[in-house]
Amino acid sequence: MTDWIDIAELNDVPRRGARVVKTAHGCVAVFRTAEDEVFALDNACPHKKGPLSEGIVHGKAVTCPLHNWAISLETGSVMGVDEGQVSTYPARVQDGRILLDGTFLRARAVA
Repeated sequence: MTDWIDIAELNDVPRRGARVVKTAHGCVAVFRTAEDEVFALDNACPHKKGPLSEGIVHGKAVTCPLHNWAISLETGSVMGVDEGQVSTYPARVQDGRILLDGTFLRARAVA
């Protein structure tokens, strides 16, 4: 059974933008696309730990503000290079609210 955590209203995250959510299990960057899709990833780029939440969201990707590495919001993989991965977290929108999978977050915190 999934334990969804209500973290914010969808409108709290701007379209093509992001917000950092501090949870008891660490910080998660939550991204909103122009189509109102929501994705959650670790906030650190695998290259030089740039803050992905401060990057530019385009399509279903975010570009790191430090060195322009593009990260897939769907998979967390670095686009265009063979190395690097960002952890992703299950997220969804329900009744205008953004929810994160709490069971998944807790399992990641223990690992």
